[in-house]
Amino acid sequence: MGFFGHSRDGQSAAAVPPAQDVAALDAYSKSIISVVDTVGQAVVQIGVTKVVGSSPFGGGQLAQGAGSGVIFAPDGYILTNSHVVDGARQVMVTLADGHDVRGEVVGQDPDTDVAVVRISAPDGVKLQAAKLGDSDKLRVGQLVVAIGSPVGLQSTVTAGIVSALHRTLPGYGGQLIEDIIQTDAAVNPGNSGGPLVDSSGAVIGINVAVVQQAQGLSFAIPINTVNWVAARLMKDGEVRRPVMGVVLQSGTLPRSLRNKFHTEKEMAVQVVQVVNGGPAQRAGIQPGDIIYKLDNHSVGTATDVRHYLERLSDGAEVRVGLIRLSNNGPQEAEAKVTLRVVARR
Repeated sequence: MGFFGHSRDGQSAAAVPPAQDVAALDAYSKSIISVVDTVGQAVVQIGVTKVVGSSPFGGGQLAQGAGSGVIFAPDGYILTNSHVVDGARQVMVTLADGHDVRGEVVGQDPDTDVAVVRISAPDGVKLQAAKLGDSDKLRVGQLVVAIGSPVGLQSTVTAGIVSALHRTLPGYGGQLIEDIIQTDAAVNPGNSGGPLVDSSGAVIGINVAVVQQAQGLSFAIPINTVNWVAARLMKDGEVRRPVMGVVLQSGTLPRSLRNKFHTEKEMAVQVVQVVNGGPAQRAGIQPGDIIYKLDNHSVGTATDVRHYLERLSDGAEVRVGLIRLSNNGPQEAEAKVTLRVVARR
């Protein structure tokens, strides 16, 4: 779906002879089995003990929670969701072979719902790490497999397709998460934090949520975003990022606008939320504005924006090229935004 919407007529498929149908199903099954064989040993169950209902005067009750994770480095680093380990007093990780080991939260980033946990391998056990893919190469319609390890149901597997890209999804802390992958591979609550995998066995996302009101819709954080966050958590224990104070939604930029504003990018990002008192609001950026360049560099997705901003320092000024939709038609505008660096642990 672009900024102004589009549709595509479907085509009816010819009937498939039974023999071909069986052969196709067999190939599909082999693909799923291969993925599970490749990644399954890297998927873990994460059990946490939290204190709930506490107050400044102490008290509170212990509560148990659980989720999934995936080992992504052979020295014991695990990817999972921030909300799975948030507030954890104790983390216990169950490996695919049944070993239970104590885990340590290296860091978490609520803004992307990503966390990193580390374990030490039990004596005589060699940890198997999953291969990470490239989520920028995903295409709608691509086969994906969601693997999780909920309590009592080790290594559950569901399969489906990528049904949409560049979604914006409310996170558990209320912050909108950008560039989310949407799939129809069922993800149960205990599978949250587990890997979303392509047909080659490469992890291309971390499963994050299901929309309860929309049956069959599941979501995952793109692995390229996860990689960026995890590297900073492993280095600093926190994520420090220059921000403009906006939430963005990627979409298709109509050719008429590309021609008018001299950009070859087929995609651009639309501002869906402006943080009160933030740099963007002070610079005059409004919800509905379309950002198509930063300092004369074309941007097409929220990831492009993040990659451009992440190399800049606190107080840096960025010239933001905008298309503002009004009753008089689309107009070009420019805002000068002074960045602010914020850290989330």
